[in-house]
Amino acid sequence: MIQRVGLSAALLTLLACSTGVGVQNQTEDQALARNPLIWADVPDPAVIRVDDVYYMSSTTMHMNPGLPLMKSPNLVDWELIGYAYDTLSDGDASTLSNGQHAYGQGSWASSLRYHKGRFYVSTFANHTGKTYIFSTDNIESGRWERAEIDELFHDASLVFDEGRAFLLYGNDDIHLVELTADATAVKPGGLRTTVIENASSIAGEEFWVPAEGAQVSKTNGYYYINLISWPANGMRTQLVYRSEHLTGPYEGRVVLEDRGIAQGGLIDTPDGDWFAFLFRDSGAVGRIPYLVPVHWENGWPVYGVNGTVPETLRIPSRQPGLGNIVASDNFDYGPVRSPQNPSSPLKLAWQWNHNPDDRGWSVAERPGYLSLTHRRTDKGLLDTRNTLTQRMFGPESRATVALDTSELRAGDVAGLAALQARYGFVGVEQTASGASLVMVSGQSEDSTVREAVEERIALPQSVVYLQIRADFKDLNDTATFWYSLNGENWKSIGDPLNMEYTLPHFMGYRFALFSYATQAPGGRADFDFYRVE
Repeated sequence: MIQRVGLSAALLTLLACSTGVGVQNQTEDQALARNPLIWADVPDPAVIRVDDVYYMSSTTMHMNPGLPLMKSPNLVDWELIGYAYDTLSDGDASTLSNGQHAYGQGSWASSLRYHKGRFYVSTFANHTGKTYIFSTDNIESGRWERAEIDELFHDASLVFDEGRAFLLYGNDDIHLVELTADATAVKPGGLRTTVIENASSIAGEEFWVPAEGAQVSKTNGYYYINLISWPANGMRTQLVYRSEHLTGPYEGRVVLEDRGIAQGGLIDTPDGDWFAFLFRDSGAVGRIPYLVPVHWENGWPVYGVNGTVPETLRIPSRQPGLGNIVASDNFDYGPVRSPQNPSSPLKLAWQWNHNPDDRGWSVAERPGYLSLTHRRTDKGLLDTRNTLTQRMFGPESRATVALDTSELRAGDVAGLAALQARYGFVGVEQTASGASLVMVSGQSEDSTVREAVEERIALPQSVVYLQIRADFKDLNDTATFWYSLNGENWKSIGDPLNMEYTLPHFMGYRFALFSYATQAPGGRADFDFYRVE
């Protein structure tokens, strides 16, 4: 086994700026939490409270397993507890086959509920045209049952009300559709109606993004619908509509215009405090969560402090860093699968790019390693199945891997990538005449991928250490690429990557472990460890 080596300690970004520091910058156990809560891509948060525990679902789109679920004792310290599904769908787009892909697709904005002792989470997927509702009796260890609805309900909020179930959904016009009481299908002959027409109108006249992202809650005799809109030449803006009846009529207000922090819902504490759990577009790192204090005036929620989202929160935080949302890994799993994730031995922080081919990866074939075996040929990184990813995070982060290339064959490429539509990687390219270290930059535009080798260096050995350093401070959004022959002395390779959050992938950057064949299947890359700091 390789010796373990210690390590040294666009539209969506138009209005983003890097302010505040994350929870990880604490100096004592009782340090107050700070915004952003999680300086990593955790978009479309849907948060509920069950007694004194909070649960959240979020979006990871084309990554699998998908629809991540987290829990917290205090709204600020979060840990991953699982996913609602292993894979959302089959077919060429989901498996990166025959030139098809699901980048920027997969499952979008979810809605999380607890009803009569059962947890429900709904989502929808543009590439399948379906809405999905998953349910379980135990959100932490139970099996999720799946219901598929052959209609697409955009940004739907699941509502249980007086023995009936509904989805409230839409873009600008907000609609209501009734489901069966068990929320598994559209109710035949059930209610279908529009509850708000032109919901964006209270925020302006022209919009880059009309009102969407519905999250519904009920308190003090009113239904409150949280929405976001993005007025042209303005910022992402939070709206709230209220009514005494689920079907309306509704009246609405703009409740927050601050640095584009918007989209999410209301949540209360056992002590009667109120917050809005929202997110903010923050450049290449992605869409990062913020917790916004809320108080009430005349039956309306008032967001923020004097109209702004505070940097410091009056909530003690005891969790250093990002908890298990990101994780180093020695791949020393042994024969026992993870009790938190019985369908896979991997740590919960890992997600595959699209559906994995389970016949092409293993942590048992060579114990203590992640082995990626090529079962087909691919053109490049964005076509490759069994690319294993974790979130990058701010303000700065770095990932390091040890890679054994001794089983690579001619035409094989393996390494560590900064993954988005505009990507870069440091890796090893094997040819019939030998191996080379390469730094490659790539760009996917209009279904065309352009790659360039920025630097190539002959590799004199089969084991190499690769590293990517990411800088998200003040929207620097830069990644640099490094290699070492002994894990101690590092040299840069290639050019820095100017990372850019793009709509085709619609996701914050990811560190990605990959290997693919360009000439013939059968080769294998072995990753001995992954270190993140």
